[in-house]
Amino acid sequence: MLAAMGNVPRHLFMDSSFADFAYQDKAFPIAAEQTISQPYTVAFQTELLHIKENHQILEIGTGSGYQTAVLIEMGAKVFTIERQQELFKKTKLFLPKIGYSPKKIIFGDGYKGLPEDAPFDGIIVTAGAPFVPNALLSQLKVGGRLVIPIGDEEQIMTLFIRTSEKDFEKHEFGKFKFVPMLNKKN
Repeated sequence: MLAAMGNVPRHLFMDSSFADFAYQDKAFPIAAEQTISQPYTVAFQTELLHIKENHQILEIGTGSGYQTAVLIEMGAKVFTIERQQELFKKTKLFLPKIGYSPKKIIFGDGYKGLPEDAPFDGIIVTAGAPFVPNALLSQLKVGGRLVIPIGDEEQIMTLFIRTSEKDFEKHEFGKFKFVPMLNKKN
């Protein structure tokens, strides 16, 4: 996993004024009042997914595309949703220019997921959600994993593993701080 992150030059995904600080373990602003997560957080969330080659992964919160690129480097087929129009337009053009082509990148409401492409082996949410959207849980394959930071001001990194059509295991992994997950109302 760390090798995949090393193949993705983080400074390309950030405002140029932060390029000299790109590999510090800090979150930095990107655009539209959003941030690129610190490398530790990207690695931590990605590791919880247990990605295997050709896994279908839904990413909620494309942002600058850094997490998307890491997932692609790991061999995942990535479907990604961004709610901020400014970031969506920029990242949709930028990722292919640097050699990363997600299966699908759409502007939309991450709370709804992507039912037309479900089920997914994994879903990763890169923004703080006040609750777990049932739509995301329903779009996991049996054995699939949802990694989502849950909470308002501060979030608990939470992993849900689908164990059957109706059952899930829940695991919590400590406190994190993310920008809020937006829906069509925000």
